[in-house]
Amino acid sequence: MGLFSFLTQEIAIDLGTANTIIIHNDRIVVDEPSIVALDRHSEKLVAIGERARQMHGKTHDRIYTIRPLRDGVIADFNAAEQMIRGMIKMINHKSKLFTPSLTMVICIPSGSTEVEIRAVRDSSEHAGGREVYMIYEPMAAALGIGLDVEKPEGNMIVDIGGGTTEIAVVSLGGIVTNKSIRIAGDDLTADITEYMRRQHNIKVGERTAEEIKLHVGSALSELEEPPADYIVQGPNQMTALPIEVPVSYQEISHCLEKSISKIETAILSALEQTPPELYSDIVTNGIYLAGGGALLRGLDKRLTEKINIPFHIAEDPLHAVARGTGIALKNRHRKLPYLKR
Repeated sequence: MGLFSFLTQEIAIDLGTANTIIIHNDRIVVDEPSIVALDRHSEKLVAIGERARQMHGKTHDRIYTIRPLRDGVIADFNAAEQMIRGMIKMINHKSKLFTPSLTMVICIPSGSTEVEIRAVRDSSEHAGGREVYMIYEPMAAALGIGLDVEKPEGNMIVDIGGGTTEIAVVSLGGIVTNKSIRIAGDDLTADITEYMRRQHNIKVGERTAEEIKLHVGSALSELEEPPADYIVQGPNQMTALPIEVPVSYQEISHCLEKSISKIETAILSALEQTPPELYSDIVTNGIYLAGGGALLRGLDKRLTEKINIPFHIAEDPLHAVARGTGIALKNRHRKLPYLKR
């Protein structure tokens, strides 16, 4: 039994559109961007995670970079399998004698179809998973935030990731109502790219748009502690000559307005479907924000004003889903209703 446990490794994976996080022995052992660089001819892995992200947009005809997940689901099966396998190797890089068999818990968007769930399961099994369990992202976020999901009490989670925004009401260890929309961090980045092209006549890539979002991204046009303007450099679309443009947070709040309004509408729609007893719990407890999108300046304040229910940002919103997946891994023997096999 001792040898068997030595040869088995238990890991929890938050397979995100923007970042992949792996938890092993209650510790985050991998936290890397979900991107791989592959050889165009042999399809072999060249780089993974942060190294591949640095290559993004800077490759030549032999190498290409790809994000295997789009809108929270696997878009490229081969690249996803290589990415999962490569990230698992990051944990076991010291051991060259054997590859342990893996017990995995992976989180998936709550709006996943059977085909999308099958794709995640197949990729995980091909990457070495012997036992593969699934958990829905909002449930994992609730566990990671520290909520007692098995109580007969309603809690609402809004998890704004890279590809999807997951909105769910959880009670008694299950999801009562849920809404999964494909408007999230990637769409906000795309909005910024389009705005810079249209308004300032400057071409910016995905990485630069992401930097703009981090430095001056805002959900409100009036902030108590406004960030300084961010200087963007790039080619003028008409002349191809280099230009510098200062970008303010007010501009970005204006350009993100449409996407944030769609998230607000989805939250209101999920609240409409919530049974009245659980609704009153949510009004009392407030709504919890998780995921990278929760860090957008002023978002909690804007949603609180719009919906009249207090919004709380999770303590560590970026890692809430991953930590919840780790908690589910530890408790998987209890036949929990929210773990799928």
